[in-house]
Amino acid sequence: MNKTIQTVESAAAGSAFLIEDIYPLIDGGRFAVKRIAGERVEVWADIYRDGDAVIGAALVWRREQDREWQTEPMVHHGNDRWSGAFVPAETGQYVYAIEAWTDEFATWRHGVARKRLSGADVALDAVEGAGLLTKAHGARQDAAAIIVGQCEDYLQTGDVTPLLTAELGAAMADSQPRPDLTRSPPFPLIADRGKARFSAWYQMMPRSQSDVPGRHGTLRDCIARAPDVAAMGFDVLYFTPIHPIGHTRRKGRDNSPMAAEGDPGSPYAIGAAEGGHDALHPDLGTAEDFRALVATCLEYGLELALDFAVQCSPDHPWLTQHPEWFKWRPDRSVRTGAGPYSDIVIPDFASVDRAGLWCAFRDAMLFWIDHGVTIFAIDNHDTAPFQFWEWLIRDIRRRHPEVILFSKTFARPKLMKGLAKLGFAQSFTYFPWRTEKWELEQYLGEITRYPERDFYRPNLFVNTPDLLPYHLQSGEAWMFKARVALAAILSGNYGVYSGFELLEHEAVPGREEYFDSEKYRIKQRDWDRPGNIKAYIAALNRIRRENTALHDTANLRFLGVEDRETIAFVKEAAGNSVLSVIALSCNVRDIWLPLGDVTVDTGEERRHVTSLENLHTGERSRIEWGGIKLHIDPGCDPALLFRCLA
Repeated sequence: MNKTIQTVESAAAGSAFLIEDIYPLIDGGRFAVKRIAGERVEVWADIYRDGDAVIGAALVWRREQDREWQTEPMVHHGNDRWSGAFVPAETGQYVYAIEAWTDEFATWRHGVARKRLSGADVALDAVEGAGLLTKAHGARQDAAAIIVGQCEDYLQTGDVTPLLTAELGAAMADSQPRPDLTRSPPFPLIADRGKARFSAWYQMMPRSQSDVPGRHGTLRDCIARAPDVAAMGFDVLYFTPIHPIGHTRRKGRDNSPMAAEGDPGSPYAIGAAEGGHDALHPDLGTAEDFRALVATCLEYGLELALDFAVQCSPDHPWLTQHPEWFKWRPDRSVRTGAGPYSDIVIPDFASVDRAGLWCAFRDAMLFWIDHGVTIFAIDNHDTAPFQFWEWLIRDIRRRHPEVILFSKTFARPKLMKGLAKLGFAQSFTYFPWRTEKWELEQYLGEITRYPERDFYRPNLFVNTPDLLPYHLQSGEAWMFKARVALAAILSGNYGVYSGFELLEHEAVPGREEYFDSEKYRIKQRDWDRPGNIKAYIAALNRIRRENTALHDTANLRFLGVEDRETIAFVKEAAGNSVLSVIALSCNVRDIWLPLGDVTVDTGEERRHVTSLENLHTGERSRIEWGGIKLHIDPGCDPALLFRCLA
């Protein structure tokens, strides 16, 4: 029988320490924890060894590409639990680890102090302590002066007291050998910029921005709409694909398999004679127009986001330039998607030249980054393997750590979480299908708990070009307001698809799809038509900007309210606490909201909430008998938003 035999020498050479239960950590360090650059990262761990020796511990960290580690001391909190913190100053990839060692001098001090308390003679112990001082090395100038001075005092008096001072212990802590120093494996961390955690997205179909019926919209038309989008308080202007559209198998209106004369096709069928993923649809404009668009967005506080779909039309130039990147049928026709996706071709990511294919998609993204795009929404992830996404994200982040990648996919929950672990800065959610109170509380509780909160940043879209949820199909203004309020206040990131502000709600019967969808046609709108909720959305976004508690998602806490058609929750950050009460039905109601256990950080201590300030009107209401009675009329406003005051 084959057995591995461990020698005494190899066993003794092993680590004397156990470093366990490390927080934060994703799948044992296989995937990166996500944080925001410039903010404090706390790290906790159980650190212990045998016996009662005094332990020292430190948190070490560096940027992934750096060689030198930076060090921060860890603090013991009892029961072998330690914590430390560091601040990643810039965006990028980081690694952190935990070091532990035996503090010989502190162990000696602890033993001598106990002996003195018992009245035992410590003369010999004092000699041993002085001997430890002679092993000090690499001490800072001030620490070296303390070590020398205390040693001289002992040698002159023979009294052990100078060797037991706290200042000598501190000087020796970093100035003595650490023969049993143990370091954990390095663990990855991604530091993103703030917009990865807090953003408001407005998605539009660029070709539908013209105000002339039947005319293809241009980038100049999009420039004209930028002030309107910014006035609603959005800070991300998100485009569906802007590339040339294929003619072969082009879809007609409502996704019909045959296109009629003049049908523009789906923008997701990328590629034609004019170019592929690095080309601009000729009817949208020129490269100069695109540069002007980026500049206008910046002028109005908007960032431009592009859909990035790893699929092609049958007319994409790559099919003739690189046929090895695709799967071909026995009759030499290319394998296209099935049913509603028959106008697209999925590349073969395992092809013999997969390196060329992978790099081509990467280079297309770099092309748009060079033209000022800093955010990409990645569509249809299930068409490419995990390995591709992990490689692409790391490569892009290494070159451009400021770039934000949004995983915009409908998929199985575990697949969506798996994609988030690979490094996507934001992720789509099941929010559009969570309408009941218990569903919202359960689902938001799931994605804001540990470990999900450390790798999954939700972006709550209320609708998309592909999705008109059933609850919006009645066109009731209160429902549109309630859903956008839920998305905007529950999550740091949320988004709407154009037309939502106009209460567009005509659906394909029995399906969650827009009737006569602009995915397959050009559509014109009156963006100021009566009945719109643009002012309501603008007010929500103003409240979001002014209250730091609403800049995150993980700080969410649901409150108990007996009305099952009303949801209540509180969010707190940096001394700012916001209470939200949102109706889930159209019924007018009065509710009692208990607030007895809700407290506010005043900077010095936590105090119970004494009053609420209405964030729309500024009116203040006192808390009495541990709660407050609220009147909700969804027809006027389904969402009551308050700042908590103590």
